[in-house]
Amino acid sequence: MTPETLATLQQRLLDALDTVPNEARRLFHGRGRCWPGLEQVTVDWLQGVLLVALFKEQDESALAALREMLLILAESPAWRQAGAHTLLLQHRYLSDSATERLLGEAEGIWTISEDDLRYGLALGQNQNTGLFLDMRYGRRWVREQSAGKRVLNLFAYTCGFSVAALAGGAARVVNLDMAKAALNRGRENHRLNGQDLRCVDFLGHELFRSWGKVKKLGPYDLIIIDPPSFQKGSFVLSTDYQKILRRLPQLLAEQGMVLACINDPAVGPDFLLESMACEAPALTFVERLDNPPEFPDCDPQGGLKALVFQCATEA
Repeated sequence: MTPETLATLQQRLLDALDTVPNEARRLFHGRGRCWPGLEQVTVDWLQGVLLVALFKEQDESALAALREMLLILAESPAWRQAGAHTLLLQHRYLSDSATERLLGEAEGIWTISEDDLRYGLALGQNQNTGLFLDMRYGRRWVREQSAGKRVLNLFAYTCGFSVAALAGGAARVVNLDMAKAALNRGRENHRLNGQDLRCVDFLGHELFRSWGKVKKLGPYDLIIIDPPSFQKGSFVLSTDYQKILRRLPQLLAEQGMVLACINDPAVGPDFLLESMACEAPALTFVERLDNPPEFPDCDPQGGLKALVFQCATEA
């Protein structure tokens, strides 16, 4: 980062804090490659907490300049007007994604809101906070589609889709993720929203060893597939996604729907379209969900891909 790019970032953040939303939002998305020299920077507004993430190592002088700029930002009228109180700098390029607290007191679980739903975030404890902000429209779509339905949430993480589904009136949601700690956070997210846990299953299993259990709890009217690009020892997107798709006809109810997602800039939507046509031809493509406007990308195929499919109705 140069003095010029830091000045650009500072101005963008001042402008954003001037009109800060009343929910959690991405304020600056350098990873969309729309701001030359700032491709490895993101900034999230977490309702009082400003989380700056670096995805590429910087030299010490650049880091010092970034810290100085951020602390100056924290003295601005825009910062005070926004009600900001905590400033975090996360080094995502490090193996432990270490987070510096530049300003503010240490928090345990920090609660944010999105579409009038509440989620608890573990700030500075893990690589990810617990909610992927670019999936806001996906969670909204699930909420709109879920009334009276049985929902399967694969790679559930902290159960954001499950919270949205129950808020939309889902009859039952099955969450599956091998990370039991993430599922425990998911339980707390449901409790934060006063939701009935008797309508939710939490399966802390590795997916490819649990098909029998998953099938037994079906069939499902809606299946959500939002995997990591790579999960050591359990999932590789390029080879394992197809294994899930070919199981869909066994899991879906008549006219069941699928929300299939990929968030790897190197993999375009054609991967999902072609894989679905090959592995589950009974499902037809319906639409690709828009991404929130705060996630601009110089390549329309480079950002989040959230595609909707549905079982074809027999003539």
